[in-house]
Amino acid sequence: MSDVKAIQAERSQNFFDVFDNKIPKRVPVNIAFSFEPLAELGGLDLIEAQWNPMLIEQAIEKVVPLIYSDVVPGGTSLRFPSYYQTLKSQSFVMGSNGFFQHPEVIGMLEDEYDYLIEKPLECLYEKIIPRQYKALGLDDPIQMMISFTKAFLGFGADAMTGGGAAAKMIEKYGYFVGPPAGSGGFTEAPYDFLADQLRSFKGVSMDIRRMPEKVYDACEALYPIVFQKGLPSVVSDYGHVFLPLHMPTFMREKDFAKYWWPSFKKLLEEYASMGIHCRIFCEDNWDRYLDYLQELPVNTYIQFEYGDPQLIKDKLGSRHIITGLYPITHLRSRSKQECVDLAKKYIDILAPGGKYIFGLDKSPLGADDVNIENFNAVTETVRDYAVYSNAGETAGLAFNKADYKVPERRQLESRYYKTPAAMLAENSQMTEAGAAKMAGFEDRIFQFLNFLLL
Repeated sequence: MSDVKAIQAERSQNFFDVFDNKIPKRVPVNIAFSFEPLAELGGLDLIEAQWNPMLIEQAIEKVVPLIYSDVVPGGTSLRFPSYYQTLKSQSFVMGSNGFFQHPEVIGMLEDEYDYLIEKPLECLYEKIIPRQYKALGLDDPIQMMISFTKAFLGFGADAMTGGGAAAKMIEKYGYFVGPPAGSGGFTEAPYDFLADQLRSFKGVSMDIRRMPEKVYDACEALYPIVFQKGLPSVVSDYGHVFLPLHMPTFMREKDFAKYWWPSFKKLLEEYASMGIHCRIFCEDNWDRYLDYLQELPVNTYIQFEYGDPQLIKDKLGSRHIITGLYPITHLRSRSKQECVDLAKKYIDILAPGGKYIFGLDKSPLGADDVNIENFNAVTETVRDYAVYSNAGETAGLAFNKADYKVPERRQLESRYYKTPAAMLAENSQMTEAGAAKMAGFEDRIFQFLNFLLL
């Protein structure tokens, strides 16, 4: 076995051990850069790289010798102009510096709650998406068809290009191999989906006081859509559905408990009943909600932005996989020794007993967010300091999908999303193989359209 393959095997095994409820040889380091700082560090023009993501491979090659991490430094992006600018997005707008901004936008009017609750997918496709993406307006169907096709093809091509560059670097330099293809997903909690591009932060914050039952019913109506959006095609203990959690810390706890939490908890439990794991990003400080997080399926992979690490460890350390918390601001503003000392503090609190992956509180947004010398001092400290003497022992509670039951809930029914059975009923000449193929195409379109609202 080559040195690169041996390094990769050890790195990968450390991650797999964490996900398998075992103590690894050492704490894995999971820090990567988003597309923008990676392009900057690699000396690329960001706007050029956004339109030609193949260039990111050059940037990764330049960054690899500069930093230490157990995962590839980066690769692809969620936000490319090939679809946002093609579709004339109002909700993701690229600035003159090449960075995408997410302005406060309203996609659904207050008086459209009833239509959303009655026919949620129809409401998204007929009303909300055309408002947020002007090129998908219904007034010019030919131009809309052309714009959609270009954006859909760009979405797939750019994601594949960036992902392919990352895959090459993983093999070349021996990074963590990652989860099996198809075992990841991306979605939002129903309430956050409602808030993000439908009603907006301000709008939903007013609605929860003036018409809370409409908000609750809307979350139930959106549930099958966000469930299907996040559903992976492959089930693996090493893959995760990612959900960034936006609204809870801006809510009163009584509103959180009644209107935000139920549909979110149900979502994770339904995934768990299928053997699917979730990774959630608890934005802001969730200390007041830690008791709720104890109710989530075992081995939920939780990234915290802020919070008391000892309290988090005491309440969740034996049940869930913990990451995050290390403040990225330290890497820019503190001395190397201060950065190292804080890393050791977090390790001493969070590493005992396993179920811990070292990570930052948030991803770097720009190259200036990180002092590379401090970054490496921290990640190399984790590599050398966070070593276990009891590798291979059981770590905390074990996940068992039989502990979770599929809840009774509304199904996804829409004339814009047909099942294979419905296709066969409509077309007497269609075969089962044909229906399965066409349903696969329809799901790809569903994934793209609903991604536009995340």
